[in-house]
Amino acid sequence: MPDLLATVQREWNAGVVGLTHIPIGFGAHHWEAPSEYGRRLFVTFDRLEPKRNAQMLESAYAAAAKIAESGLEFVLACIPAASGGFTVPLHGGAVSVTAWTDGSSGDGPPADKPEAEACARMLARLHSSPKPSSIPHWQPLNPVPSIEHLTRILDDPWHVGPYGEPARNALAQRLVQIREWTGSYDLLTHAAQATRETWVPTHGEPDTGNQLVASGARLLVDWESLKLAPRERDLRFLIESGFAWEGAYGIKTPDWQMVEMFDLEWRLSEIIEYAGWFSAAHTGTASDDVAFEGLLEELEREEWPRH
Repeated sequence: MPDLLATVQREWNAGVVGLTHIPIGFGAHHWEAPSEYGRRLFVTFDRLEPKRNAQMLESAYAAAAKIAESGLEFVLACIPAASGGFTVPLHGGAVSVTAWTDGSSGDGPPADKPEAEACARMLARLHSSPKPSSIPHWQPLNPVPSIEHLTRILDDPWHVGPYGEPARNALAQRLVQIREWTGSYDLLTHAAQATRETWVPTHGEPDTGNQLVASGARLLVDWESLKLAPRERDLRFLIESGFAWEGAYGIKTPDWQMVEMFDLEWRLSEIIEYAGWFSAAHTGTASDDVAFEGLLEELEREEWPRH
């Protein structure tokens, strides 16, 4: 990417000698940045969109740094830039940098009971941490305009790429259910707003794909989704594992209405994003393959059991 190396050298480390792209993650781009002094950096470029603007991203990273400073050693926060913030604008997106850390990550919910308990202990500490003044506050999704738009465009063929028509057909077959999910989500958000005084710092996507096990320590990474919200925003990922974790976290049961609401929020936001993806021009890249699988998963997976 033009100017990226110069930006990293100017804002974080003048000794960086190059950038090597790392094909990991989904939705952002990453590079390894070695320096002539032996220090390596992990560089991220986030594309900005309506649900994540530049100020929201900067506020989230600043809040994560404050939480790390409060004593949460597992928070792998961004390194401040020379210009003062934690992000630097570039080509319509934002660049951020963290220290390079060798380790391994998972691919979804915890894989066994010890891992579920380890994640639960980490989240319990996060949820009990101080609330930085800069932390963004969770706001309910408003899926109605997007669903209305989707309803209108489903009538015409999507001859825009290899997944256009398969995606349109899959969405059309589930449109009635999508509307029902939207209605249920709207009702549940009113209950969530009534609990604002109990909201806590939440990561938003604390699955094992956003955890790094390094030298025996478990780190939580990718803090762009950090928000003050009901704790169930994070607990949903633990519940999906199917392993007992409540004792390690310190509660007997979550608020099941909030669990259902955040599950619906995830499902609807993914469906809306993928509908926009495949109703626009695409060529069938590896990212398109992953996105189409993601769309089908959200349309076809079982609904959250009601308690």
